[in-house]
Parts: sequence; C-alpha cells; structure tokens
Amino acid sequence: MASTVLTPAVLLEHWLGHRRLTRRTIEAFPEEALFEHHIPGMRPFAAMVAELNTFLVPTLQGAISGTWAWPDGTRKDATSKEALLAAFDAMTIELERLLPAVPEQRYLELDEPVPGRREPVIASLLYFLDNEVHHRAQGFTYLRHLGIEPPPFFAR
Repeated sequence: MASTVLTPAVLLEHWLGHRRLTRRTIEAFPEEALFEHHIPGMRPFAAMVAELNTFLVPTLQGAISGTWAWPDGTRKDATSKEALLAAFDAMTIELERLLPAVPEQRYLELDEPVPGRREPVIASLLYFLDNEVHHRAQGFTYLRHLGIEPPPFFAR
C-alpha cells in the first residue's frame, strides 16, 4: 500500500512557513542596504526577492496547465522596502490561491519546465522553493555582514 507523505496541503503550509521567514528577512534589512548592499559578484537582496516575485506565478501556472511561459527579465517595480514587502505579500497571496489549483495528478507527471530539464511537476515546485531558501540564505549572509542578526531560521 502506497502512502502519501507530502500532500498538497502539507506542501502549501511548508512553503508558507518559508515565505514568513523570507518576509522577516526582508524586514530585518535597513532600507538602503536592502537595495544597495551586496558582495562582489552577487546582487542586492531586493533584486533576489524581485526574482522570486517575478517567477512565482509563472511557476505555479506552469504546474497547473503544463504551459511554462517565463518572463524575459526580473521585475524592478519595487523601489522601497514597503513596496517590496507589498509585492512579496501579493505573491504570497498568489501562492495560496494557485498552489491548491494544481491538479493532484500533475504532481507526478513528467514535464519540461525549461528545455532539457524533464522532471515531475513536484520537482519543479520544490526547485522553486529551494531557490527561495537559497536566496534567503544569501540575505542572511548579507545581514551578518552588516552586523545584523538574521531571524531564527527555525521559526517559520
């Protein structure tokens, strides 16, 4: 008998926990540092968050429909911490709306979200979640470099 460990509802709650922690990471930054501070070869944290905001909905829409359409670039509409948080919150609402709309049978279907990467849809969703964790870790590094204690990573 097969058992399901990661249900769509469990995935959503887990992902929302990461979103809450990423939001607290954004909040921990002084405004100027959020948009300006970076380590050579890396982008400011606001640019990383803008990437997450840009690609979340297309990822979820691709998971729902099987049609993967990626924007040409990253949105640059947030020029203040308040605007970045508002955009991030809007994308969290989209996550809450769209992830439950992914048909359950799609999770294990093989798909090709980017040319040459054929994988189950759940792998594409987890890849995007991993990308958020990766960028948040970069934000943690920046905060420590600025002498600011990041939010506790376990408090989601």
